[in-house]
Amino acid sequence: MRRTLLPFLLAASALIPAASSAQDSTAVEDREDGLPISVSLPDGTPADVAEAATAGAAVTALPDALRRAYWTSPTLLAQRSAVKSVDYRVPQARAAYGPKLDFELTYGLTRSGTLAPGNGWNDGTARSATASAILTQPLFTFGRNAAAERFALAQLAYQRQVLRSSEQQAMLDAITSYVGLLRDRASVAIARDNLDTLERELSDNRARFAGREVTSTDVQQVETRVELGRAQVYTAQRDAAASEATFLRMIGGPAGTLAAPNPLRLPVETLEQAYGYAEGHNPVLLAAQQREKVSRASLASAKADLMPRVDLRGQADYSKEWNPPSVFNQTGRQDLRDLRGQVIISGPIYESGLRQARVGEASAANDADWRLIDASLRENRATLASAWDDWKAQSAAIERFAGAVSSAKSAYEGALLQEKAGLRTTLDVIDLARELLQARSNYNAAIAGAYVAQARVLAAMGALEQSWLLPDAPRYNVESHYNDVRHNGDVPLLTPLIRAIDGAPLGSKGDRPLRDPAAPLTTPAVKIDPVREIPVP
Repeated sequence: MRRTLLPFLLAASALIPAASSAQDSTAVEDREDGLPISVSLPDGTPADVAEAATAGAAVTALPDALRRAYWTSPTLLAQRSAVKSVDYRVPQARAAYGPKLDFELTYGLTRSGTLAPGNGWNDGTARSATASAILTQPLFTFGRNAAAERFALAQLAYQRQVLRSSEQQAMLDAITSYVGLLRDRASVAIARDNLDTLERELSDNRARFAGREVTSTDVQQVETRVELGRAQVYTAQRDAAASEATFLRMIGGPAGTLAAPNPLRLPVETLEQAYGYAEGHNPVLLAAQQREKVSRASLASAKADLMPRVDLRGQADYSKEWNPPSVFNQTGRQDLRDLRGQVIISGPIYESGLRQARVGEASAANDADWRLIDASLRENRATLASAWDDWKAQSAAIERFAGAVSSAKSAYEGALLQEKAGLRTTLDVIDLARELLQARSNYNAAIAGAYVAQARVLAAMGALEQSWLLPDAPRYNVESHYNDVRHNGDVPLLTPLIRAIDGAPLGSKGDRPLRDPAAPLTTPAVKIDPVREIPVP
């Protein structure tokens, strides 16, 4: 396969003029028409990628296309920011382990009076101002806070798998658009070759018609095929133009003279091994597992709400009161200070079954997410088997199509000689030209299809990542931002201690086992019939 794939795509790409790469590299803040533009890429983008993307440089090789898509795709950049936003949910959950200090300021006015016989009204208006500081420290919540942290961690793990899925989809889209453009450019070249062949046949038949060697019907047959050939060129050009637009959308840069794509390689050798690899690497399957952990944490939280909790509360108050002067207080002013420390045990007694209903709801939701893991496994295996069989079948067909092209070309060239000798009709020649066109088109499509199918196998396995495709290229570090924020607000010694105590009542946080009876079942790879040589009589 590789002996036929690379030279053909390389030769085909050279036949079509490269798309213009002249782009305005200046970032424009405001335009008369359309949206304003202010070019900006996140910190950490490799300098060469940022420079090429900003300048609108043409892409000429698949590794460059993959790097451009990986670092500049708006979908990926948005997803990475979404993961960063979920990073902050972890320190929010961990903050519940530590102390909380609140303040309260109040100012009060009480207006009262007393009517004494003979003395009139006695004004008893009083004013007060109070400043309070309240310190609350959870001691044991029976897993409420620990469940909240597990919920945040599972959400983060789920979002990271969504990011991995988005990255692999971006890589697959880049490969598909790159190979698709090569295929469609080659289709234009094939259609033009076919048209040139038919036009030469038409010119030859018109000359022979002038010499009364053929009839007008022969000429008209060729004219029909010429017009169809011209329409085929227009269709091929339309498809190539659409592929140019898709290339720009998926990769983020115009296509130049594209080099043949480098061969892909798989981390496994058999479909059965691919099934096992996917179970530990496919982001959709791993995301289903993390989604189950999210609902499991919700269930743990609902169960913890049935239990009491223990908190430590301290409060300090300082207040001033202004009352009317009395015998004991000539100024009427008092300063008050109050310090209180409390251990508070609180919990529900009766709420008409509200909390039990929440537990039941959370349990059913968790069971649903658990079952969806089985569904994800089934779907992944079906997708993987389909992509594997497509890759194997198209790879096997490439050599056969190559042989068909060679035979069709020899048959056509022989028919031209036989036509001049009067042994072949014009219809025979143009029919063989059509067969040659069909063989070349099928060969071209099979080469591109096999390459894309192999990329789909990698995607279904969960291996279509930059670390596998370009192992030496820099990669986005999803842990960097998380490590910067995860311990924000932690109180040394106190947070780890309270966290350990509060997490004791919770159960396991590992992966749940599969419950689908079909989980051990797999389908075998497609069997390609061996080529049997037909003996020459």
